[in-house]
Amino acid sequence: MQATATKERDYVLGTHDEEVDRLGLQHRVWRGYALDAWRRAGFTTGQTLLDVGSGPGHATRDLADIVGPAGRVIAVDGSRRFLDVINRIGLPNVEAHEMDLDAAGLPWTIDGAWVRWVFAFVKNPRALLTRIAGALRPGGTIVIHEYFDYGTWRLTPRSPIFESFVASVMESWRATGGEPDIGLTIPVWIEELGLRTVSLRPIVDVITPASDIWQWPKTFIEVGLRRLVNLGRISQDRAQTILGDFAVAEATPRTMMVTPAVLEIIAQKR
Repeated sequence: MQATATKERDYVLGTHDEEVDRLGLQHRVWRGYALDAWRRAGFTTGQTLLDVGSGPGHATRDLADIVGPAGRVIAVDGSRRFLDVINRIGLPNVEAHEMDLDAAGLPWTIDGAWVRWVFAFVKNPRALLTRIAGALRPGGTIVIHEYFDYGTWRLTPRSPIFESFVASVMESWRATGGEPDIGLTIPVWIEELGLRTVSLRPIVDVITPASDIWQWPKTFIEVGLRRLVNLGRISQDRAQTILGDFAVAEATPRTMMVTPAVLEIIAQKR
């Protein structure tokens, strides 16, 4: 549920300490999926890797461990606040660059790129993919995690109230030029740009409140509702109704949640 933006003011969930922590929890949940994809993509020691929409650098640190002292990780993001978090870590093989992902060029030659929940929120995702592809060396790989069916995010037993919240989230992103189901389109662009599709894999979990994964969508509900209220898309009373409905579901032992469907894409430059 990350929403990476092109400019500091556009990062829809904020760049405060609470959001840095939430993104850290999110990465811990998704870390196993990322590490597995990077391994299959051939990310390894000594390479130069690009972390696109890096946020505060939770994945950046893992990539830095993979490339080692002989390699380099280039983290790019629109938030100076997030990049300051990366710089404070002080990893010698990491460099952080503030840039507008909808406009800035990528003046590097790279062995691989990692993009998670970025194309869904930029204004011109195809142009961004084109620039990333242009920066890749022949044989270089790009690993992408993007939603392809955000509407799978549901509770069982089904909750119309919760499903209305998910619909409102999707509508709000589309209203600002994003596309929550962008994963359906990216494979087409990859072929059009002359890249070779190595792997396409769906990622969907069915979880209970006892699962550690549960905390990832739960924390997004809280900040997502706050954002919808601030945008004037729902009332404060409606937000409280949604929170109350979710709390009841969470307290019910038979409740399960289906997470938003993510498409993992691994592609290689010919």
